[in-house]
Amino acid sequence: MNIGIIGSGTMGSGIAQVAATAGCIVKLYDTNQVALDKAKASLEKILSRLIEKGRIDTSEKDRIQNNISYVNNLKDLSDSNLTIEAIIENLDIKKKVFSELESYVADDCIIASNTSSLSIASIAAALQKPERCVGIHFFNPAPLMKLVEVIPAIQTSKAVLEKSIQTISDWKKVVAVAKDTPGFIVNRVARPFYGEALRIYEEGIADFATIDNAMKTVGGFRMGPFELMDFIGNDVNYIVTETVFTAFYFDPRYKPSFTQKRFSEAGYLGRKSGKGYYDYDENGKRVDNDSVTSSAVETSLSEQIFNRVLVMLINEAADALFLNIASAEDIDNAMTKGVNYPKGLLAWADEKGIDWCVNQMDKLYNEYHEDRYRCSPLLRKMKKENKTFY
Repeated sequence: MNIGIIGSGTMGSGIAQVAATAGCIVKLYDTNQVALDKAKASLEKILSRLIEKGRIDTSEKDRIQNNISYVNNLKDLSDSNLTIEAIIENLDIKKKVFSELESYVADDCIIASNTSSLSIASIAAALQKPERCVGIHFFNPAPLMKLVEVIPAIQTSKAVLEKSIQTISDWKKVVAVAKDTPGFIVNRVARPFYGEALRIYEEGIADFATIDNAMKTVGGFRMGPFELMDFIGNDVNYIVTETVFTAFYFDPRYKPSFTQKRFSEAGYLGRKSGKGYYDYDENGKRVDNDSVTSSAVETSLSEQIFNRVLVMLINEAADALFLNIASAEDIDNAMTKGVNYPKGLLAWADEKGIDWCVNQMDKLYNEYHEDRYRCSPLLRKMKKENKTFY
């Protein structure tokens, strides 16, 4: 299968590696030759490291590298069966690229976008054959993260959707099919992990380290929300939150935080800038002493913090299911395999109890009287009918 990748940045290069490893013939396109050279050098380094770790041998390295060619003319993608765009999150730019690309590729070539936040329907509208367009959203780093969200637009044909799912499955990825709504599954459902943690901080309940510690020690998350925002970049994370908030017609559940906005404006972006919610050295290693141990924090406070963030996550996952964004299985797979949550949120809801979820949400609403804390109708219905997700 011939695969065209548009954009040779971290994501585009990672997708090219995945496709080439699966045996596809890949052309990685970029207008910037320096970027292409950097992508080629980066792959050499990554594959050499895999040899050192005993994951692959030299013949496998050669096979993967030989499956990828680097091109700087969009016409070179004319023989592609599938193209995946991984460029800047700008709708006008994506539309322009897709419109030009369509004039070069065959009528049965699938044209996909790796966008994490833009409407697939809007992107597809730029094509003469919009039914060939689909969202195929990888997570960073693409070679390591198991999940891929596949998002059909309202124009996407059934055949294109099925072929896209089969192709990504053949690449040994776990597919979650999502409705074309803001944030799809992961970037929608994960908003409270950041937003509610920021709110807890802004209320003066706990500092960054205490909140992170609670989510890791009580909840089993690999990283706390502030560590993760520093890892992602406060500028990037804030823009995603702002985009989702705007796209949902300013629903208060997705309201961005002024704390994160100010950190972003100050250039406190996290690891990449050397300072965020924590301080980092030139290698991205934490150098501050503002960390806590589980024994230093009152257990009841840690549990209070964890329960508040968790129930907001569960509520968001339940609402995604209520609105048919994805199946229960795909929602849970998305969160465990897309962002490494310790458990699927709907399975977690069953474990905690639907009554507990509804009561926790009602308690928050009764305290704040903000629409941010409204309970999902699905949770309330399930409580009434004594049902579980699984």
